Amino acid sequence: MSEVFFTDFHADRGSKNVPSKIENLFRESGMASTFDKEDLVAIKTHFGEVGNTTYLRPQFVAQIADLVSESGGRPFLTDCNTLYLGGRADAVNHLWTAARHGFFPPATRAPVIIADGLTGQDHAEIKVDLKHFKTVKIGVAAQHADSIIAVSHVKGHPMTGFGGALKNVGMGFGSRAGKLAMHHNIRPKVKAKFCKGCGECAKHCPAGAITLSPKARIDSSKCIGCGECYTACFNKAITEGKLADNEKLQERIVEYAYGVISEKKDRVGFISFLVDFTPNCDCYNWSDAPLAPNIGILASKDIVAIDQASMDLVNSQSWLSEGKVRNAKDKVRTLHGVDWTVQTRYAESIGLGSRKYELVKLRV
Repeated sequence: MSEVFFTDFHADRGSKNVPSKIENLFRESGMASTFDKEDLVAIKTHFGEVGNTTYLRPQFVAQIADLVSESGGRPFLTDCNTLYLGGRADAVNHLWTAARHGFFPPATRAPVIIADGLTGQDHAEIKVDLKHFKTVKIGVAAQHADSIIAVSHVKGHPMTGFGGALKNVGMGFGSRAGKLAMHHNIRPKVKAKFCKGCGECAKHCPAGAITLSPKARIDSSKCIGCGECYTACFNKAITEGKLADNEKLQERIVEYAYGVISEKKDRVGFISFLVDFTPNCDCYNWSDAPLAPNIGILASKDIVAIDQASMDLVNSQSWLSEGKVRNAKDKVRTLHGVDWTVQTRYAESIGLGSRKYELVKLRV
């Protein structure tokens, strides 16, 4: 049974503020044992899409970087470029987005390095020999770093049910070619009766697979399965694909996480923030209202346990939404109709960690 350390957000004095809680969590969880002095420590996070306002606050990430530095490590903030077109599809735009959102000095003293290079083609091929992949393609900075601390913003996701540490590490560290491989089986469909012919889906499609005549049509031979059209459609005229394909996507993400972690063994740690739990991920260029109250922060050396604990805590809350989701036993699964447990069950089955955990509640 793995330990997952937890601290809530309650505070009534300066000594109980969030930076103090992060420091206590970092120390009590033994996060510094994942790296040695002078190690290059990759802090894997998400810098948010332009227009999104619920991405993880840079002050939280900066505090973790400071703690790594104080413990003798050499931290840098990192993420890979996106498959879809947007503010993070290449390193130039990605760095500008990170700077705009506060992930540069003086807000943080750690530099930002885009893990898969200028155009997302700088990757290392790691052997995994699993069900979907024999090898995975991860950003070179993930491989070259001595240690990794994955700092995740936990939220909902239309294709995977939720996004936590597994998705942050697996999809996040996949190069553009890796992301394409993970999305391989996803094939969105157009529901003609809802389509307004606005063209937003075609505008955002990186593969040029969508035409209007007058309503949207998707050429499946060109579609790369990135799901950007689903994100761009405000009329709910595009489905995200078959449920079975979503399950394969989750398994592929887990295999990519396996490739990253297997290279580092005991030199990877995980810190997850249960704050601003929105229905969709931070890749969207907008933010919906949070569905659940801010819960707290988790830390663990077990990626499966921390994601399982995250979902257990989120599901245990009284959600701020109305209808069937609010009253469901598994609110996260009901939210998008996606079985999120595919991630944790498959990750456990290939030896990434355990779904059984002890929640260690800290007092600050």
